[in-house]
Amino acid sequence: MEPPESCAEDTGFESAEKIILKWDSTASEEAKEKMIFEGDRCEVDRYLQAVDEIQRSISSTGISDDAETKVNSALQIAMARLEDEFRNILLVNIHALDVESLSADSSSSRFLRTDSEVLTEGQDDQFDQEQDVALKHSESSTSVASSSYRSTSCIREIDLIPVEIIEDLKSIAQRMIAAGYLRECIQVYGSVRKSAVDASFKRLGVEKLSIGDIQRLEWDTVETKIRKWIRAAKVCVRVLFASEKRLCEQIFEGVGTSIDDSCFMETVKGPAIQLFNFAEAISISKRSPEKLFKILDLHDALEELLPDIEVVFYSKSSDSIRVQATEILSRLAEAARGILSEFENAVLREPSRVPVPGGTIHPLTRYVMNYISLISDYKQTLIELIMSKPSTGSRYSGDPTTPDMDFSELEEKTPLALHLIWIIVILQFNLESKSSHYKDTSLPHLFMMNNVHYIVQKIKGSPELREMIGDDYLKKMTGKFRQAATNYQRATWVKILHCLRDEGLHVSGGFSSGVSKSALRERFKTFNAMFEEVHRTQAMWLVPDSQLREELRISISEKLIPAYRSFLGRFRIHIESGKHPENYIKYSVEDLETAVLDFFEGYPVSQHLRRRFQ
Repeated sequence: MEPPESCAEDTGFESAEKIILKWDSTASEEAKEKMIFEGDRCEVDRYLQAVDEIQRSISSTGISDDAETKVNSALQIAMARLEDEFRNILLVNIHALDVESLSADSSSSRFLRTDSEVLTEGQDDQFDQEQDVALKHSESSTSVASSSYRSTSCIREIDLIPVEIIEDLKSIAQRMIAAGYLRECIQVYGSVRKSAVDASFKRLGVEKLSIGDIQRLEWDTVETKIRKWIRAAKVCVRVLFASEKRLCEQIFEGVGTSIDDSCFMETVKGPAIQLFNFAEAISISKRSPEKLFKILDLHDALEELLPDIEVVFYSKSSDSIRVQATEILSRLAEAARGILSEFENAVLREPSRVPVPGGTIHPLTRYVMNYISLISDYKQTLIELIMSKPSTGSRYSGDPTTPDMDFSELEEKTPLALHLIWIIVILQFNLESKSSHYKDTSLPHLFMMNNVHYIVQKIKGSPELREMIGDDYLKKMTGKFRQAATNYQRATWVKILHCLRDEGLHVSGGFSSGVSKSALRERFKTFNAMFEEVHRTQAMWLVPDSQLREELRISISEKLIPAYRSFLGRFRIHIESGKHPENYIKYSVEDLETAVLDFFEGYPVSQHLRRRFQ
């Protein structure tokens, strides 16, 4: 730094020594209380000139031993003073960043999904735009750097210290390093700037937790911390660490990249390890299905940040940070694959044996299909993670507790689609096992109809899931629940409709009547009893889907009502001509039509209807 003309003076060794001793804080109370760089600029320039003169004196030849001792003593005093000045300037210029604005993110961000619902994904550049706005509103002591984005558009460097102050820090650092005080300079710089980073971490909510501490937390707590960590990590890598690196480069420019790298790592290595330890703890934690989506959120966030990490921590001295981030990303991917595999096994082995009332949708079906819907929302990530698939034509067979699956018909499917289809197959396999615990022979079919229909509707309701599963497989699933509906009708109504047949009612050889009234009365009594029992029981069965429920009632009516109307039309005269016809013909056609509307509502029929159909 060239001093202004008005500040120039004789800077011989004697004069330089006087200036150095004047500011010796160990010998002068005034020097101890005042800081050179907070005072008159001419005094700053005179002091720096004095330091330069002392350093020139050391390098001069022919200096006597006594003179060398005096010079070294003056240099030590000067370096101690510059170290104090360096520290003070750094401390005075620690300005709290407005991390609330820097970490602002919209609720539609791809990293803010919850496990209970699928939120709309935002575009990656939305965060960038919001961050630009946020940076413009950070405190006046900091300003947005001028388009210093380097190789990624996500890094946002800001001026942590005003430019004129950086010049003072730079002038001090150059003199300390030239005098052999590199280590002291780095230590002072690192300790002060690390405290600034720690303060920003605290405001961002990045806690000092060990891996063990994190693994002992309840998962609900960890979920909340993951969301906070993702927001904080973006700011830390793209703004905080990037700006700290830029500050190091500004102060130590021209001194050597290894020095600014050393200062940078002295500042951020501890905080960076602290930041990434959280993600590492999650990556090696115990696996369970409910953790999958937060692990995928963490994986996606870290994967998106990795190019920025490589830019900010590009030097050789930063290898450990880059390696740690890469290894964590790999472990998160492995954890996600492992959880998906374990989820498949959990679906297959889910042990509940108590039948759900009324043959309705089993909680397992809802859980699995909601889980699969969320999986489809992470389609791109999981496609990249799941690179292998069962070989063409292979079958899961030979084990009676495992369903058969021929993959030769699904050659065109992605590995992820095959995983999802396999989960659906084993879900149905488990449901079929659960259906066997119903005592009524008709209810297992209704149960399977409800559950497979629910699976089909969930697939149809998710464009991503439907695309992966494919319409061909969806048609097969539709055929399954329709077949289950047919099987239910056969199991329930064939015997009832059998009562309305002519066989067994005619008297052989008779020409006057041709109908056995006793057989006819018995037939009506049997029909009434069977219908009443079915009506009483199946009104309490449940078909949750209103459209499916209506279709099933229509199908029943189309078989029952015409058969009853025809039977009644042919034979009622034989009953009404005898005694107490009301004991046998208890219901009109309209009564049966009304009664069918009670079916599958999931609750008992009213007392009025119960009396009517008894």
